[in-house]
Amino acid sequence: MSQVFSTDFAGRPISVKVNYMAGQANGSALVQYGDTVVLVTAVAVKSRREGLDFLPLTVDYQEMTSAAGKIPGGFFKREGRPNEREVLTSRIIDRSVRPLFPKGYVYETQIVATVLSVDNENNPDVAAMLGASAAMEISDIPFKGPVGGVRVGRIDGQFVCNPSQEQMTQSDFSLFLVGRKVTPGTGGKPYDINLVMLEGEAREVAEDVLVDAIQCGLDELAAVIDLQDKMREAIGQPKRVIEPPKVDEALALRIKELALSGLQQAYVTPGKHDRYAQLDALRDTVLKTVTEENEALAPQVRGIFEELERQVLRGMILGQKKRIDGRAYNEIRPIWSEAGILPRAHGSALFTRGETQALASLTLGTSSDEQRLDFIMGEEFRSFLLHYNFPPYSVGEARPLRSPGRREIGHGNLARRAIVPVLPSAEDFPYTIRIVSEILSSNGSSSMATVCGGILALMDGGVPVKDVVAGIAMGLLKEGENVAVLSDILGDEDHTGDMDFKVCGTKNGVTALQMDIKIDGLTEAILRQALQQAKEGRLHIIGKLKETLSQARSDISIYAPRITTVKVRPERVRDVIGTGGKNIRQIINETGVTIDVEDDGTVTIASSDAEASARAVAMVKWLTEDAEIGKIYRGTVKKIMDFGAFVEILPGTEGLIHISQLAKERVNKVTDILQEGDEVMVKVLEIDKAGKIRLSRKEAL
Repeated sequence: MSQVFSTDFAGRPISVKVNYMAGQANGSALVQYGDTVVLVTAVAVKSRREGLDFLPLTVDYQEMTSAAGKIPGGFFKREGRPNEREVLTSRIIDRSVRPLFPKGYVYETQIVATVLSVDNENNPDVAAMLGASAAMEISDIPFKGPVGGVRVGRIDGQFVCNPSQEQMTQSDFSLFLVGRKVTPGTGGKPYDINLVMLEGEAREVAEDVLVDAIQCGLDELAAVIDLQDKMREAIGQPKRVIEPPKVDEALALRIKELALSGLQQAYVTPGKHDRYAQLDALRDTVLKTVTEENEALAPQVRGIFEELERQVLRGMILGQKKRIDGRAYNEIRPIWSEAGILPRAHGSALFTRGETQALASLTLGTSSDEQRLDFIMGEEFRSFLLHYNFPPYSVGEARPLRSPGRREIGHGNLARRAIVPVLPSAEDFPYTIRIVSEILSSNGSSSMATVCGGILALMDGGVPVKDVVAGIAMGLLKEGENVAVLSDILGDEDHTGDMDFKVCGTKNGVTALQMDIKIDGLTEAILRQALQQAKEGRLHIIGKLKETLSQARSDISIYAPRITTVKVRPERVRDVIGTGGKNIRQIINETGVTIDVEDDGTVTIASSDAEASARAVAMVKWLTEDAEIGKIYRGTVKKIMDFGAFVEILPGTEGLIHISQLAKERVNKVTDILQEGDEVMVKVLEIDKAGKIRLSRKEAL
């Protein structure tokens, strides 16, 4: 029998209905928030995947177009590959729950969140996050929850949790954060809610404001945390017992004796490839030595060796206060960059920080190049695109190239959100902008290198950005009271550390941030320290970027289209287009320009040929020009009457030459002077209140 659990969440009721749908899943939850409804299922197979050293978890978030009363576009008329929003939401759920499974859990597990109904007030990702946690809480799947997700904005100086779409347009930041219940709590509280995951964008907002907003969101999560506790107590299944991997202490001691000094030597080798070569050789030697008599020990040996690696690196950083490459905790790797290195790109830059290198190229297009994104909550038109590529050679690997995966889409989205706040308005710079970032070498923080390379490419291309943006990746190692906050982390520090915190912004404030945390105990003080240290590092990087380009170039590339905007009255748009598009096709054919016409009368002309652009502008103005008294026009005789001739002086605009105005001498018959189809010079004598135009050939002679 189905049961409904409900509570108030951010001022509105939210409910979770269980034992109602998807009865064969290990756990399922139908979450309703307003008219937004999301079904989330969690399934874990019964048999272990032996030999795995990672969690086999899959998370899929899917939006059904029927949820918004739509039929999918395209030929097949059904949902296809995930769109960008679906990919990003899948990543948010995955990144939030993945660290919360017990060690040794190697069962194929899948979470599927399906949006069944959506309104414009309650975002489905909030409901999906709650549903994912609730489905696992009531199932037999071992999970260190419960967790909940909430979006926080700020409107008129006040924090707002789970604001509507309309409210978000007024907010100066958007943070989506996930918190986890941890018991016992501090200060005598029954539990704390610790930050697990953070994703956000901001319009140059101060760090202290963001910390306060995060705390506001975590406090709001108490309602959905308590709701899940009630659900588990009422209908929760007993959890599977997962035995942590057993470690043979004698074997671990032997491996330590064989590998310790070699690991200590390897982790003071600055170069990534040299270090990895030493580690690989040492691992192979240990593996061969220990498994010589018993090959079945190989998985255990690899696991013990990996854990020993982690202990050595963490001990070196926390105990000896020393990083792999000898830097201080807050020190940034050497930076160098170049701009304008690709001759035909509209802008380009090469950014290098340590062993991480990104090549960013800029292309400028017209409004016809905008990207149209069709989401269930409405269409979105993007005039700024940023695409991130991570080829295998960037990490010294050889494998087939594939289309962008979730990681590439996620990193590109983060870099895009970081740069958006400093872009000029469409009125000031009416171009579609595309940046492509190719990661040429990677050893930590390639998405932040994309931000730095991207802003340099924009400046090199003459895009009048409002300020310089930079990004930095922060790390954390924490054991008890021993805490190390690391700036500009390496790949190894990311892998063995407890936090990956990416912060982007200008000198004035934060524009984007992303955080994943593997441990409990991220206090407000540590968060403030990390943000302050990130700000210091960001300002240092901005200074380095300005050494390459202090400001945007004064003009765009000679190979970029020159865009000219002409304003006509909306009722004259049809004159520019012409019957069946005749006029606009003629302009394009004769000048070679690209032309876009908006319903509001905005005509955009783009061409890299200044002369062709000027000619097209003249043609548009001629098509939409209004007759002026006293001005002389070359017109075409359209109709002959006994009393005069009607002449078209502008497209769709005719006037009358009375027979008395044909010549200085007396004219007996109009056809003595003019015939239909003749071209004639005429002067506008008068335009009456009804718009009738009186012309004179006599005055024009």
